[in-house]
Amino acid sequence: MASTHSTAQVRVRGQAKRTSVLPASEGTRPISAPRLIQHKKEAFWFYRFISIAYDQLLNPQQYTEAMRKDALETADLNSRHLKVVDVGGGTGFTTVGIVKHVDPENVTLLDQSPHQLEKARKKEVLKGITIAEGDAEDLSFPTDTFDRYVSAGSIEYWPDPQRGIKEAYRVLRPGGVACVIGPVYPTFWLSQFFADMWMLFPKEEEYIEWFTKAGFEDVKLKRIGPKWYRGVRRFGLIIGCAVTGVKKDHGDSPLQLGPKAEDVSKPVNPITFLLRFLLGTLCAAYYVIVPIYMWMKDKIVPRGMPI
Repeated sequence: MASTHSTAQVRVRGQAKRTSVLPASEGTRPISAPRLIQHKKEAFWFYRFISIAYDQLLNPQQYTEAMRKDALETADLNSRHLKVVDVGGGTGFTTVGIVKHVDPENVTLLDQSPHQLEKARKKEVLKGITIAEGDAEDLSFPTDTFDRYVSAGSIEYWPDPQRGIKEAYRVLRPGGVACVIGPVYPTFWLSQFFADMWMLFPKEEEYIEWFTKAGFEDVKLKRIGPKWYRGVRRFGLIIGCAVTGVKKDHGDSPLQLGPKAEDVSKPVNPITFLLRFLLGTLCAAYYVIVPIYMWMKDKIVPRGMPI
């Protein structure tokens, strides 16, 4: 991260305020963090197993329907005729929110996990949408295709987030809006440890920087979170913000990037892979415990008192 003190607009609970982008020395996420599940192969198998109970057990802890509604408001889904792509949409939880505002035949759901997509195909409300396997960092769609780009709970598994957001810019039409909904980095030391071991938890200013570098204008960030957290963000959140930007011109992003950070065609050492996968999954369990802990505190601590 650059150490400049630039500013960006951040919307907190619907209220706009000015906030400074922090210098790299102030709690920056370690560049060398292991992030054991932030690779496509580990993520593929991780979701192979959690897809079994994803909608029933995991989503209700981290990404509620109220949070989805709050986040999608920033995408400005103002017409049923908009052409929308949901990238990394998994089981279609966010897509269900999109089709409340957009006709299903205008919506495309893309994910790299066939197991997650199989869950989406079984949802009656998603009948009529297009479902496809694909890579968020290398989208197969032509340039200037969609009016809206939405991605929720996916960026944390992108080896190169900047490339994924550059692709979001490319596939949007002029005037189109990109909306990325994702995690935020914790400030509590133990949560930082597990976050860095598990996957990518960006800082708010990193999202803004990635959008700006990709060429987006009117970049905004809205903080979201489970209501029982009462606004607490020190532990980090798997779904903690919605970031939007507007594409103003035709064509590809002006940003030039080198080769992809990860080549999935290369063979991996099976022992190394297994160790990374098991350790990463164990670290992920911490973020199953934290929402339960916060839910219990919300029930015990009187309203108006900090938790």
